[in-house]
Amino acid sequence: MQVLVDADACPVVIKDMLFRAARRAEVHVTLVANQYLRTPPSPFIKALQVPAGFDAADARIVELVTAGDLVITADIPLAAAVLDKGGHALDPRGNWFSRENIEERLSTRAMLDQLRSTGIDTGGPAPYSARDGKAFAGQLDRFLARRTGAE
Repeated sequence: MQVLVDADACPVVIKDMLFRAARRAEVHVTLVANQYLRTPPSPFIKALQVPAGFDAADARIVELVTAGDLVITADIPLAAAVLDKGGHALDPRGNWFSRENIEERLSTRAMLDQLRSTGIDTGGPAPYSARDGKAFAGQLDRFLARRTGAE
């Protein structure tokens, strides 16, 4: 089991949590981005830079993910592809993507894209909060405890 991170838009606080979790649980964490990323020295942490391009990091994550892996992303289409390959997808706010909610999330995203294309301001996500970070940390810890305890 590995953790793959859609790192281009991932909050720094989440990356730091993942770095600590990688060392503590001895789980491999790979950050995938189209820019250079600095990572702490650890045999469990690496950064993978992909060429610049639309969804290049997402495509690489889909290539790398296998059943049982965890992907950290806020990208709904990427999460859907991860679920299709048997992986798990968690957003940086601590919300799980699942077979039960992915279609609704994709539909909502498509509707908002359509509204934006007509010039309607749909707003954006709320600013990232300490509560979001706490929710993410709790979900990550529970996931890793289940996975590392099973191996």
